[in-house]
Amino acid sequence: MSKKLRVGVVGVGYLGRFHALIYSRMENVELVGVVDIDPQTAARVAEECGCTAFGSSSDLLGKVDAVSIVVPTTAHLDEARPFLEAGVHMLLEKPIASTVEAGREIVRLAEAAGVILQIGHLERFNAGVMALAERIRRPRFIEAHRMGGFVERATDVDVVSDLMIHDIDIILSLVKSEIIAISAVGTPVLTSHVDIANARLEFANGTVANVIASRVSEKRMRRIRVFEENRYESLDFIDQRIETAYPKPRPGEAWPEVVMESLAIEPVKPLDAELAAFVASVISGEPPLVDGQVGLEALDVAMRVKAEIMGRLGA
Repeated sequence: MSKKLRVGVVGVGYLGRFHALIYSRMENVELVGVVDIDPQTAARVAEECGCTAFGSSSDLLGKVDAVSIVVPTTAHLDEARPFLEAGVHMLLEKPIASTVEAGREIVRLAEAAGVILQIGHLERFNAGVMALAERIRRPRFIEAHRMGGFVERATDVDVVSDLMIHDIDIILSLVKSEIIAISAVGTPVLTSHVDIANARLEFANGTVANVIASRVSEKRMRRIRVFEENRYESLDFIDQRIETAYPKPRPGEAWPEVVMESLAIEPVKPLDAELAAFVASVISGEPPLVDGQVGLEALDVAMRVKAEIMGRLGA
């Protein structure tokens, strides 16, 4: 592609602003403009990024080759549809939609238009996660913790859609097998939505995953532990370090030595990596790492987890 890729951002609140800033620094991208429900926010970000603030997302049609949609999940289908029908490539923030049906329609629209659709599961571009994925062969048991203190932002959704879906997506990418059973518990604590949840996922190949997510915890924790036959890997997302343990035979001894190793991961900025990968997919035509179908599968599992929780709560 000889000309720069023309890109727009719809929704420039907390996260969308970073989308716009990163695009504005890319040499092979022209940030055409931004849109937000709050005109003052759009104007402020546009000035910061050196682009135009538009009054409506429809104003970007015909002016952009690709777009980031960073709006509330309930608005994803309505905002995505005109761009997909116009053949505009799209990075759509996670989760793909608020319902599986809406997610299927978004995937259908993208496939019909033949465009790149990437879902913003940011943790897939975490350097530690990418390093862990290269080391895992046949996971048998996985345990994931994603816990943190209360933040007012994103309280329009429950903790499963807000936090747990990250680990659901990572686990699905590592196991690559059909889920045959889900059990889950959870409860609201500070909001009207579920704020802490625990899910057990059982796969057809025998793998079991235990996933815990909380947004009302005193201590911040981001960790995933993977047990394979004769091997254990643990990734601390915060410290960007992988701890490994495996047995080493000791001649003449009844039991092997347990060898412990620690690998420090060179950190990268996940959002920069995610947007760079999206731009590269659009330019090359290669499928993205997290396409619409992948995002839809993560949403489907998250919705099944939520249904289990709500059933226990009697809702």
